[in-house]
Amino acid sequence: MAARDAQVRAEDVRAQLEECLADLQAVAELGPGDVLVVGASTSEVAGERIGTAGSVELGRTIATTVLDFTARCGCDAAFQCCEHLNRALVVPRRVARERGLREVSAVPVPGAGGAVAAWAYALLEDACLVEGMEAEAGIDIGDTLIGMHLRSVAVPVRGRRTEVGRAHVVMARTRPPLIGGVRAVYDKEELRRRLGL
Repeated sequence: MAARDAQVRAEDVRAQLEECLADLQAVAELGPGDVLVVGASTSEVAGERIGTAGSVELGRTIATTVLDFTARCGCDAAFQCCEHLNRALVVPRRVARERGLREVSAVPVPGAGGAVAAWAYALLEDACLVEGMEAEAGIDIGDTLIGMHLRSVAVPVRGRRTEVGRAHVVMARTRPPLIGGVRAVYDKEELRRRLGL
């Protein structure tokens, strides 16, 4: 129990998040033109219930780790705000324009947007808030529910770790819907045959 009571350290969060992002990149192969959506609860990372114990330090660690990752692979990041800002996303204004996203008027702060989104807004050049998007991949740290911002079809990515700090982590890549193919059926008679009717 002593290990559980120890405070979560920012350097450990950075190392754990870097490992998760490397595992996601190995499968998603993000590059120029792609967007990684990030949802993160610093409360959950610290071992508390979402929305109850936000951490500016952990927010900065998560935002800078993600931005370092996107700089290396050439993609962009979209940082999901908390429910107080309707899960809007912080993105570079360039991304909003390129994708035709609807900008909304708000500036995330810790406690109303979240520490990660606040740091992303402060660190990104010419940041803005958009109400939604369809990203190519995502990482959800602390069960913040980023699915609304992923393209269909989302495919789970299983990495080496299931937690960052004490927060549960879920990752996904997306792929175009598979239409047709060898298992596709195009007439009702084949359906009836397969059902034994």
